Amino acid sequence: MPDKPQTVGPYTGLVAAQIFFGTLPVIGKVVLQTVPAVAVVGFRVALTALILVTVQVYRRRIWLQERGDYLRLAVLSLFGITFNQLLFVIGLSMTKASNVSLLAVTIPIFALTVGSIAGFEKLAKRKVFGILLAALGVILIIDPRNASFSSESTVGDILIILNSLSYGIYVATSKSVIMRNGIFRSMMWVFLFASVICVPLGTYSFVNLGLGTVDTTVWLLLIYIAIVATAAPYLLNAYALSHVNPSTVAVFVYLQPLIGFLLAVYFLGEKFDYVFGIATALIFAGVYLVTRRFVPAET
Repeated sequence: MPDKPQTVGPYTGLVAAQIFFGTLPVIGKVVLQTVPAVAVVGFRVALTALILVTVQVYRRRIWLQERGDYLRLAVLSLFGITFNQLLFVIGLSMTKASNVSLLAVTIPIFALTVGSIAGFEKLAKRKVFGILLAALGVILIIDPRNASFSSESTVGDILIILNSLSYGIYVATSKSVIMRNGIFRSMMWVFLFASVICVPLGTYSFVNLGLGTVDTTVWLLLIYIAIVATAAPYLLNAYALSHVNPSTVAVFVYLQPLIGFLLAVYFLGEKFDYVFGIATALIFAGVYLVTRRFVPAET
């Protein structure tokens, strides 16, 4: 199914989502020095769910369009939130941030594969080539030599790959129910269903930790993770997914390391070389191929 003609809105939202998501590995590493992974997941899911419920109660838009959508969103919450976040945060605590960035290149590949198998999206050669082209650009930026795939990080790396598969399944299969029920309403139920599992686990982890051991800075970073690096990008991705194809949403993941490097240039004065320029060109070329609408020639 080709993307419909769109304004820049969905693409602007996708770029913003990658900026917000892109800050998570570094900030998450800082928080995980004090707070256990499961507690981080429970907190971010609970706060996001609370925000979304408050918004929807105020808007008086709670219930879903079809009874079957409750089950659909419950299943999606497992892949998009519960498995996704638990695998990501636990994996992040066991491996390097550079490994996480490098392994994220598998998300669009999983999303396109799942979407094509499920019949949600055609496996067009142009999109496959675009995703692989952008993946090559990411690999050039990250440089696999900076990753550390040692035996100590193997389990963490495997969890990150499973996280990518889980999120790819979510992106590939969630479009129709989100379009039918709206962004905020769909996301509210997704996070509510995820809260049933994540919040009790997180609460138990916090109790064992002892709230008094968490200082103000860590609490502020946890709030940032929940609002800026969770609620905002999930909503932005859902908004974009209601307008464009899943592969388009997924391929924007490749902008995360690029954005990270550009922020480092601006804030830290780091310099980039010709390899960075080539990688940037490959990423944008890949994104263009995936997002470009195919218009058949007239006969």
